[in-house]
Amino acid sequence: MRLQFALALALVLAACATPPVNRDRSVPLTTASSVEIDRYLGRWYEIARYDSSFERNCEGVTADYSLRPDGLIRVLNTCRVGAPDGDVRTAEGKAKVVDPATNAKLKVSFFGPFWGDYWVLWRADDYSVSLVGEPSGRFLWILARTPVLGAGATADALGRLRALGYNTDALYFPKQPPAPNNFSGD
Repeated sequence: MRLQFALALALVLAACATPPVNRDRSVPLTTASSVEIDRYLGRWYEIARYDSSFERNCEGVTADYSLRPDGLIRVLNTCRVGAPDGDVRTAEGKAKVVDPATNAKLKVSFFGPFWGDYWVLWRADDYSVSLVGEPSGRFLWILARTPVLGAGATADALGRLRALGYNTDALYFPKQPPAPNNFSGD
């Protein structure tokens, strides 16, 4: 019984491990000048991320955002375990805007009263690409409306992140399902 308790405690503590800081915090962290929430809603594909315990072994990752009746934003994250066609694992949460002047700073909660920062650092004019991070430099995502981002768009996103002090060498690029044959990604 003690062994089972010790193993369970070790797993809980490992799950709570804090990811490393992968950002030079001496560089000011700016956000997008404005985000139209209605245009931001919908499906986003995860192009790249800093690895974290809650996304370990996730491929084919998507995030779906929609409005809830209470005015908050419904967040549905979907992970395919181990491969783009792996078993589906989902996590549902909620988000709220905390900077109504720009709508670029949000708080997200997946666990009761605990909220984390979700800052839209930059987004393309047509809302096709979004860079999302938070002040600690421990979490970072490149999101796109398509499962594949072309080389030019990827290079642009990485350059923008480096200018914000992020270590782009620490990014993990999850596998996504293949794009249609006529899709260029740029």
